[in-house]
Amino acid sequence: QVRLVESGGGLVQPGGSLRLSCAASGSILSINTMGWYQQTPGKQRELVATITHFGATNYADSVKGRFTISRNNAKNTVYLQMNSLKPEDTAVYYCNTLSPFLPWGQGTQVTVSS
Repeated sequence: QVRLVESGGGLVQPGGSLRLSCAASGSILSINTMGWYQQTPGKQRELVATITHFGATNYADSVKGRFTISRNNAKNTVYLQMNSLKPEDTAVYYCNTLSPFLPWGQGTQVTVSS
């Protein structure tokens, strides 16, 4: 079964940028849609960006125009470029498919603060 490992998070000032990566232990060629999820304490994970196998993307209104999702099927990796970060973007970020989900990775913490 495919395992997911997220990385790239950190502490950044408002207006800054980060690039998250999600490395899959197996091939993601057969997985049509991959997504990035955002989770803040006390809340359920929210889907913020998706990308299909063919590269079609979709974004939550909260991140549209600031975040860009991409994937490299040859490298079994999904990325999330995060620009113009805001304090409200502070969360743990996970990648996964759409339901039914693969086992969740550990996530990567993004903290936006001055």
